[in-house]
Order: sequence, then structure tokens, then C-alpha cells
Amino acid sequence: MAEPYDLSVIIPTFNEEKNIAAIIDAVNDIFRENSIRGEVLVVDDDSKDQTIPIVREIAGRQENVRLIVRRDDHGLSQSVVEGFRSACSDILQVIDADFSHPPELIPRFYEAIRGGADIAIGSRYMKGGDIEAWPLARRVISLSATAFGRVLFPEVTDPVSGFFAVRRDVVDGAPLAPRGYKILMEVLGRGRWESFVEIPFVFKNREEGKSKLRAGTVIDYLRQCGGIAWFAVAHRTGPVWAEWTKVIRFGLVGISGILVNMGLLYALTEVAGLYYLVSAAIAIELSIVNNFALNDVWTFRSIEFLKFGRRFSRFGSFQAVSMGGLALNMAVLYLLAEVAGVYYLLANLAGISVAFAWNYMVNRHYTWTKAY
Repeated sequence: MAEPYDLSVIIPTFNEEKNIAAIIDAVNDIFRENSIRGEVLVVDDDSKDQTIPIVREIAGRQENVRLIVRRDDHGLSQSVVEGFRSACSDILQVIDADFSHPPELIPRFYEAIRGGADIAIGSRYMKGGDIEAWPLARRVISLSATAFGRVLFPEVTDPVSGFFAVRRDVVDGAPLAPRGYKILMEVLGRGRWESFVEIPFVFKNREEGKSKLRAGTVIDYLRQCGGIAWFAVAHRTGPVWAEWTKVIRFGLVGISGILVNMGLLYALTEVAGLYYLVSAAIAIELSIVNNFALNDVWTFRSIEFLKFGRRFSRFGSFQAVSMGGLALNMAVLYLLAEVAGVYYLLANLAGISVAFAWNYMVNRHYTWTKAY
């Protein structure tokens, strides 16, 4: 292995002749301006344009620039993993070649890792982040992928970002199974990490060249999510497993709430002689109380459950979210059964599923976001 550097910037490429020289120069300028002894590692997927000759010419006169040409198993994620293996530093930065990721932020990622973070993630969706000049269709696809990724990594606002830095120890020996474009998901799902920071950035549309986004990308992404979820279940470790444990507990608490609801409805109506709608209202409210108490001390293991004021505030939030879930359930039931003609029991099942996802995600991110 070559002499080690402070930082390795990995640039995966395929047919980037219009961008590659400029991005290498920009990264080297950042190194000089910030006194970083860094290397630029271009990992190319056997480009058919002039990308490879251009990088070879630059590498011939700049010793900190290296080129790896991959002849088989092409893919952005595979290229990045190859870069992880070949890099000559303990801090690894991934950046696109097309200037959609601002190279001037590289020092912030570098300092974040040096400061103790295992992973530093560039986020388009936290305060200060944004996306410029994206068509609506691509923006919707990105938001959908991000939302899906946050089911696995709810604390990360942009788990599908391609702009990130990582400590070598996180990925060394990790059973990464790269596919498609979302390599950060692999690092988060299979790497060995404890802490992360997010750095807001404005994603800019490609300055030159053509986007590589294809229909198969969606399929690869879904397979990747499934693989990460299965890995978490099989090994019962890592942040994904911890999150799935909460989801399962939340579901079991929901089932207990149904039992409480049905039992009270029967008892209040048949035994106490109350009008069934009054019984139903009482049963619904007490089942919500049951669900809140169990989720507070079991699902989310709140460390503040003895502090009445904060617990009362969480209960108010939980109550509002539950009412929203009930409204969603009824809306989906009506639309599918009355408008779309779906059998009412199947429509209700769909409504329950939507309401469950709503209840979990909103409570996870708001009701109990800082309670444990």
C-alpha cells in the first residue's frame, strides 16, 4: 500500500469526461487551502469516453491522484466499496464527479470524523439543506426513497445521500453487499458504527454529462432495503434491529389496545348497560391510555416516565396522533370500499396498515423523539 494520507476522497465515475478534471482540481484546491494531506482516488466503471485517459494523464503528474478501472461487476456502490478497500487513509470521503456535491464542504466532513463521529452524512433534508433544479418526478422519487430509508434509520434525515465520510474501522471487514446507487444504506445497515453527524448541503443538478438514474435503480434499492432488514433480523444487532424491535413492540402494544377496546366495549354495554356508542367512546379512550403507558415504558423505554409534566405532554401528542390515525383509517376504508370498489374487509385492513405506519412514524419522530 502507498504511503498513508490524512484523507481519501473517493470519486466513482462512469463516462465523466466533462467533469472529472475539474472535480479533481477542485478537491486538490480544497486540500491545499485547508492543509489536508489528501489523496484523490478515482474508481471508474470502464468508461467508454475519455474519462480514463484524462485521469491517467493527471495521475502521471500528480502523485496523490490514483485511478482504479473496474472491468466487471459494474455499479456505483461496488465502485465505492472498491475505493474503501484501496484507499490509503483512515478517513474515507465519497463525492460525486458531477459537482452535485459541493467539494468545499469536504473539510467539514473531515473535521467531523476527526472529532469523533463514525460517519458524517451530507443531508439535503435537514435545516440548511436543499435540492436545486430537480424535475418534479426525480424529486418525488428521491423523497420516497428517503422516507423508505428512514423506516430503517429514523434518526438519519438523508440515509440515501451519496455525499458522506466514514471512519475506515466502520467498513473494514463489514459484510457490505453493494448494489445500485445507495451505498450509504449499506454502510449504515452493515457497518460497525455508533455515532453520526449530519451536515446540510444544497444538492445541485448535474453541471455536465448525463444522469445515470434508471428504472432498475428502484428495484435495486428495494432489494437492498430487504437485504439490510434481513441482515438485521438474522444477526439481531445494529441500529436496524433496534428499530425493528421498537416496531414489533409498538405492534404488540397495538394488539393489546384492541383487546382492551373490545373487552371494555362488551363489559360497559352488556354488563354496565351503557349505550353502545358511549361504551365505544370510553373504550377507545382507555385503549389509547393503555397503549400510551405501555409504549412509554416498554416500546420506547422512556427515561422520563416518572416526570409527570413531560409524560402528560407526550400523552397529549400521542392522543392527537392516534386521532389522526383513526381518521386516516376511516378515510382509506371509505376511498377503497366506496370509490375503488375494494371488498370492505380488505379496505379496512389497508386502512389499519396506513394508520399503523402513521402512528408509529409520527410518534417515533415527535412524541418520543427525545424521551429515551
